[in-house]
Amino acid sequence: MTTTTETDHESADSIQPDILAIDLRTAVMRTSRRLRIEATGDVITPGQYTVLAHLRTGSQTLRELAESEHVQAPSMTRIVNALTEQGFVSRSPHPEDGRQIQVRITPAGETVLAEARSQRTAWLAHRVARLSDEDRLVLSRAARIMQEMSAR
Repeated sequence: MTTTTETDHESADSIQPDILAIDLRTAVMRTSRRLRIEATGDVITPGQYTVLAHLRTGSQTLRELAESEHVQAPSMTRIVNALTEQGFVSRSPHPEDGRQIQVRITPAGETVLAEARSQRTAWLAHRVARLSDEDRLVLSRAARIMQEMSAR
């Protein structure tokens, strides 16, 4: 599955940051989209997966979830309603503001989230396994670099 392109033979000095940024953005977005579609399964939607992942760090209000997902409150309410019906989240009154509802992941939600994450990892591992040793080394280094870039 190794591919050779003209840029593989260019020196680091000739790689323009704006062109590399476009290539990286495109690759990250396509890979992310494929992971969301291929490995979410029939149990939860990609949007529900993301909400469950946010709730792993602790309970949040509907407003906080909507803001973190960049969606309107009614959309988040629909997602949370579906997750509640499936038993993956629970709702409770906010302890300091009775007008708000807190949403918390349930043990069943933790389980389905772990299964979805495992499916995503397996999907990607299958594709990585088909790469050459050299390409896996390049991707390993790229992954570390991208993690460092996003942490800054």
